[in-house]
Amino acid sequence: MITLTPKKWLVLAAIVVAIAGLFDSVYLTIHHYTAEPVPCSITEGCEMVLTSAYAEVAGLPLAIFGAGAYLFALIFATMALFGRRGMWLLYGLLATMMALFSAWLIYVQAALIGAFCQFCLLSAASSTLLFVIFIVSVFSGRKPASTDDDAAAE
Repeated sequence: MITLTPKKWLVLAAIVVAIAGLFDSVYLTIHHYTAEPVPCSITEGCEMVLTSAYAEVAGLPLAIFGAGAYLFALIFATMALFGRRGMWLLYGLLATMMALFSAWLIYVQAALIGAFCQFCLLSAASSTLLFVIFIVSVFSGRKPASTDDDAAAE
């Protein structure tokens, strides 16, 4: 089994980003259920996106699924911070799925809806950043095939 041991600052960054994504998703979920319009000051397409046919699955807003994903990312990262083996790998798998789904949703906004929601874009940026943090952790733990220290030891 693969066990990744990320640097502590990467795990802490993942926790902070997951919390930001969780707040964003909960905010959108609350607005969905209260039927209050979302104040969209940057992109001016929030209502078009959030009321589109793509905004729900089985009557549930996509934001509630996002909140669940961010909550699990937060849990996995926190457990990794406290030394639970394998949790960082679960975090990485989840972050990868979140980034891929966010890419799909960006496509939907651009090509199918023709409008952008700034809060949705924030969520996409958060999930992509969670993925980037994982990728950085994978490559920061690897040593090059030969280093000056290895050559000096021979």
